[in-house]
Amino acid sequence: MLEEKLKEAIVAELKRQAANDPQSLSVDNADGLVVKGKIDLDDLAMVIAGAVAGGP
Repeated sequence: MLEEKLKEAIVAELKRQAANDPQSLSVDNADGLVVKGKIDLDDLAMVIAGAVAGGP
């Protein structure tokens, strides 16, 4: 269950970042997960920490 929450949180955050700056980041999860571009690791780490801690 935790692994699924982590996967969902990571994909959702990457899609959010891509939506905010589509010229710098693209995410495609049609066949696996393909990410191209610059990722804000601070934001991603916060989302992962929140998922592990049981946050929204």
